[in-house]
Amino acid sequence: MPDNTPKLWLPYAQMKTVSPPCHVVKAKGTRLYLDDGTALIDGISSWWCVIHGYNHPVLNRAATEQLARFAHVMMGGLVHDPALCLADELVRITPDGLNHVFFADSGSVGVEVALKMAIQFWRNRGVKEKSRFVALRGGYHGDTTGAMSVSDDDEGMHRLFKGTLLPQYFVAAPDGESAESPECQESLRQLTELFSSSASQIAGMILEPVFQGAGGFRFYPPEYLLQVRRLCDEYDIILVFDEVATGFGRTGAMFAADLAGVTPDIMILSKALTGGYFGLSATLATSRVFDAFMSNEPGYAFMHGPTYMGHAVACAVALASIKLFERENYLEKIAAIERVLKEELIGVTGSSLRDVRVQGAIGVFEFNSAANLKGLQDFARTREVWLRPVDKWLYTMPPYVITEEDLRKVTAVMREWVSYR
Repeated sequence: MPDNTPKLWLPYAQMKTVSPPCHVVKAKGTRLYLDDGTALIDGISSWWCVIHGYNHPVLNRAATEQLARFAHVMMGGLVHDPALCLADELVRITPDGLNHVFFADSGSVGVEVALKMAIQFWRNRGVKEKSRFVALRGGYHGDTTGAMSVSDDDEGMHRLFKGTLLPQYFVAAPDGESAESPECQESLRQLTELFSSSASQIAGMILEPVFQGAGGFRFYPPEYLLQVRRLCDEYDIILVFDEVATGFGRTGAMFAADLAGVTPDIMILSKALTGGYFGLSATLATSRVFDAFMSNEPGYAFMHGPTYMGHAVACAVALASIKLFERENYLEKIAAIERVLKEELIGVTGSSLRDVRVQGAIGVFEFNSAANLKGLQDFARTREVWLRPVDKWLYTMPPYVITEEDLRKVTAVMREWVSYR
């Protein structure tokens, strides 16, 4: 008998019951063109990375010009201009003090690099006990093993693996309009208590600054980060900002750290780094962290080295992406997107709708349960919009080049769904 089971295994999908995926044959601008002739406005930037839209001539040119030279060489004993120049650019645009860049090939791996970097920082200094991390409830940091361990193990998408991962510490997530809110104060109280009792075991604290992504799609006040920075300094704990989702303008500033004026010890970037063209991550560190690896002892070298580290074409495209972002003043585009999202979404109500929130180029509807979003994808597709909710959250994180007309089409679908439900 013929084997009719699918050969391609899809992410986050029950393969026995999942609907056939949409088959993309072309993409340009903010539209995905399917094999049945449908054109969909992409309302979520292909998981938040395609900030310039698809098939952008500037990024295409950067990729093809580098391909004509070479695609990739190992970074063990070799370097190349795209990686060197990109490292310089990232040091220039990120918060002051992040002076050293380590490349890898995805956001999850960038998180793994950050965790290993923090642990080895302490080991190189002769402190072997500091090997655990503190993270926020409601956080999500990726799908690899170390990244899963610092993601919410009770409510997050990796709760299935609770008890099988490295044990970490968690504190309540911040919330509210200011750092004086009850939620922020409770989070800081728990953090202070934990640091006071267990700092000798804690290598670092990792969090998504200002906006928690796939674990809850919620914002918290930037001032909270100032208090976390103060506590990490007081108890000598490495502070790690996971800006995989928030980096490159998504929250309204170039980096979410900029909203608080805080420099972490380590920062992770990915997703929008190449505008969605290639997998690439950058883990940046301060000189304090970097200097702990400088030694005549070979064993003090940072023990990590991805095969595709600093992929030349990916770095070339990332350089072009940063130049495009700055030349065309994308922060102004993001501010315009935020104005439309607030106008279109804030104030919407419905019996199944729990909350509405907007910041930067992010608009979120939180429903009472995931059941309230069953059928949403097909509903949006019939209206020529691509949206993919996560659990009970319906959101839009559009490409920054989206027109106001197309953005209002996306938000119209979201509002119509609320009334439909």
